[in-house]
Amino acid sequence: MSRVRCAKFVLICVVCWLTQSAALRLQAEEVSQETYGEALSKRLGLPVVNLDVDGHRAFVILPDEQKQATPQPWIMYAPALPAYPDASEAWMQRQFVDAGIAVAGIDAGEAYGSPAGCEALSKLYEQLVERRDFARKPCLLGRSRGGLWVTNWAVEHPEQVAGIAGIYPVFDLSAYPSIAKAAPAYNLTETELQRQLDKHNPVARLQPLIDARTPMFMVHGDVDEVVPLESNSAAVAEKFKAAGAGDCVTVKVIAGQGHNFDEAFFHCQELVDFAIARAKDGAK
Repeated sequence: MSRVRCAKFVLICVVCWLTQSAALRLQAEEVSQETYGEALSKRLGLPVVNLDVDGHRAFVILPDEQKQATPQPWIMYAPALPAYPDASEAWMQRQFVDAGIAVAGIDAGEAYGSPAGCEALSKLYEQLVERRDFARKPCLLGRSRGGLWVTNWAVEHPEQVAGIAGIYPVFDLSAYPSIAKAAPAYNLTETELQRQLDKHNPVARLQPLIDARTPMFMVHGDVDEVVPLESNSAAVAEKFKAAGAGDCVTVKVIAGQGHNFDEAFFHCQELVDFAIARAKDGAK
């Protein structure tokens, strides 16, 4: 075989390999996307719509067609990681869709409320609002570390938030996951994040939400050692109160409960009613 023919043969092989590799990657992405949606649907017992948002996997849970509306009231949920929302939330998520409320989230990885994570939420918001007729003011719902995501996003977009609900939500990065663990998500060293903490820490950035008198409802255990009540939900309530906006925040304290799956957190009718009411108000 001549050198020219050999070179052509090698080039053809390379092109075929690249084409096959690209096809395999696409197939893997499709399977991953399908598996995520199927797993989420199975956990919650609800149909799930998969979306690709700027390269991130996202989900939407829609109400039955006869309960949908234009604009569609919705809840922006975090953290939308591979294991979340989980089965403990099935009752709660069912209440939302039965009330005509959609739920959506985007998997930005362990972003801990970082600018990259907030940008992903903005991309989700833009796709749903601009392309799918979702309401311009969703209610935000943060579970545990999801509180970091939704609160930092809300601080930057207070005019686009109907309310914030939380299940033992994190508002203080230093309490959870810790400065050291959060720093890589912020593309900072531990020392740099510590130095810039007030710029990134939700509990230190509440003024735009106070000024907007953003309604908030949190349910939190009084013996939570993972996300302590005092430095998170209670601290937020105190800051609102000190600024004369204490009536905007409700913290339902669950006595004797920590960071767990107790029904007091996931079958909390007050939280569900709050999120539904705020989402509907945001669609007016």
